Amino acid sequence: MTRFIALSLLASLLAACATGTNPVDLESRAIAVEQGVEPASGAGASAVAHLLPVAGPTYVTLNVTEVDLREGNAERARKAAITSGSGYLVDGSGIVMTAAHVAVQKGNLISARAANGRVYSGKVIAINPGNDMAIIKLKGYTGRAAQPASPGCVAAKDTVFTLGRPHAQGDTARVGKLEARHFGRAVAYGKFGYPDALVLSMGTQKGESGGPLFDSKGELIGMVVSTLTDANGNLINLAHAIPSTALAKFLCAETQCAAPWAALAAVTVDSCGGA
Repeated sequence: MTRFIALSLLASLLAACATGTNPVDLESRAIAVEQGVEPASGAGASAVAHLLPVAGPTYVTLNVTEVDLREGNAERARKAAITSGSGYLVDGSGIVMTAAHVAVQKGNLISARAANGRVYSGKVIAINPGNDMAIIKLKGYTGRAAQPASPGCVAAKDTVFTLGRPHAQGDTARVGKLEARHFGRAVAYGKFGYPDALVLSMGTQKGESGGPLFDSKGELIGMVVSTLTDANGNLINLAHAIPSTALAKFLCAETQCAAPWAALAAVTVDSCGGA
């Protein structure tokens, strides 16, 4: 049985108390908190609900458009929507990360819906298909960036949550557990894939790829990339996420990253230990 807890965040009240706060930093979306059967008390969902005013504004939903320039004239270029998914702000200047299979290729155009309900345009500026990561630059978007946990460790069975928009429907905070810190083998799908991943005890859905993964403090520990299926292709209650250390290395190699990301990128071994 799945437990759903609907939560409407009172952004207008927050705005009244936060003089000078950037409107994009205030969550105006109604985010549904979805939790599985553990813990039965619902304490996990309750704790996550209190973190959403901070974590929520870092999350954006994305529509990706491919531009066909084969005619050689940018003004007459054909544009076609190809994918949609989720992402999250990693720098207040409008730098967003998402999954490579959402962004598809460098140069694709992006429409991003932010916490204030506005849609911002941007472009894919870097992509790593081999570890399913991409970086987007949005125009005119300055907001609250996700704060990475340092050193990004979380123990097995700890509560975690994601933000995403399954099937392009309602915004959802999905509460689950960290099953394991390592999957232990590479995964490939088409030209995309990853060498290893965090294993999550939760059932993500299409549209949630590229969404942020947070710990119980609301700090970023990874990015959702896939949902696992059984031998018959049926969805099971497990998902994969790229760990924040890998995200940091890619981000700092491609952009000028903030100090917390740079510190995380400098980690050369699994300082968490264990599986």
